Amino acid sequence: MKLITFMKKDGTVRAGWIDSSNMAVDMHEASNGTLPDNMLAFIENHAAFMEYIQENKGLIETGNGSYPLNDVTLNAPLPNPKSVRDFYAFEQHVKTARENRGLEMIPEWYEIPVFYFTNHLAIKGPEDEISRPQACEWLDYELEIACVIGKGGRNIKAENAEQHIFGFFIMNDWSARDLQRHEMKVGLGPAKGKDFATSFGPYLVTKDELDSIKAEKGYNLQMTARVNGRELSSGNVKDLYYSFGEMIERASAGTTLYPGEVIGSGTVGTGCILELGTDVHRWLEPGDEVELEIEGLGVLKNKIIED
Repeated sequence: MKLITFMKKDGTVRAGWIDSSNMAVDMHEASNGTLPDNMLAFIENHAAFMEYIQENKGLIETGNGSYPLNDVTLNAPLPNPKSVRDFYAFEQHVKTARENRGLEMIPEWYEIPVFYFTNHLAIKGPEDEISRPQACEWLDYELEIACVIGKGGRNIKAENAEQHIFGFFIMNDWSARDLQRHEMKVGLGPAKGKDFATSFGPYLVTKDELDSIKAEKGYNLQMTARVNGRELSSGNVKDLYYSFGEMIERASAGTTLYPGEVIGSGTVGTGCILELGTDVHRWLEPGDEVELEIEGLGVLKNKIIED
């Protein structure tokens, strides 16, 4: 299923999905209140809700609560995640970004998958405008895939992690590179370099939709980034060095993961200006439009504005 959060013309925001007729289904309205009106509540009890949908889908999609996609505004599919952990799981990106700064690869990167927490209250959706922080001159995009935790757990082993994944969406981990570089000299961060926005969308694809293209470490899904229509980045989810199972094992070590938490992959190889170099493309400026596309997961588009 392609699950969405959307705003109707009357300003009401609801959770639902895109049906086979390309209509936005308000799950709460279409089920006469049996299904919740927000995505987080749906994910928290998704096993029971998905069973209800399978048993009643024909009735739900032929009744009230369906709207043409052109008549609604898509928001981030999960606008209020419980947390966002972003990993550093593509080897090519790490190597190239370090080489560009005159740094060698660190051996510790091959020992454990590492992550940081970003601001889970600064989530943006498709077509949302992204304000460039006032002190930032080096604004960057990051082409990533993220999974949403659907089943909680603690000390989860990588080989058992699949059952804890609900689904996937595109993630743009916007980065103020100059703020990030300045702050991380102190030994903490990236903090303000990432604090202002993270984009999700356009929809949340349930895990079962991707089973047929599973690869050793990820999925055979092409990843592309364009700025003002020009393709800059190209990679594939299957190029992950650390699988989502390994990321979840690390994230859940000594702590409990809960439904509605998000785990980002980190940037795919070539997936940001920092890695490509400003000789390939300048830093992002107000007026620029960034499109991230992942096969099967749609296109996530945002425009940059001044803060």
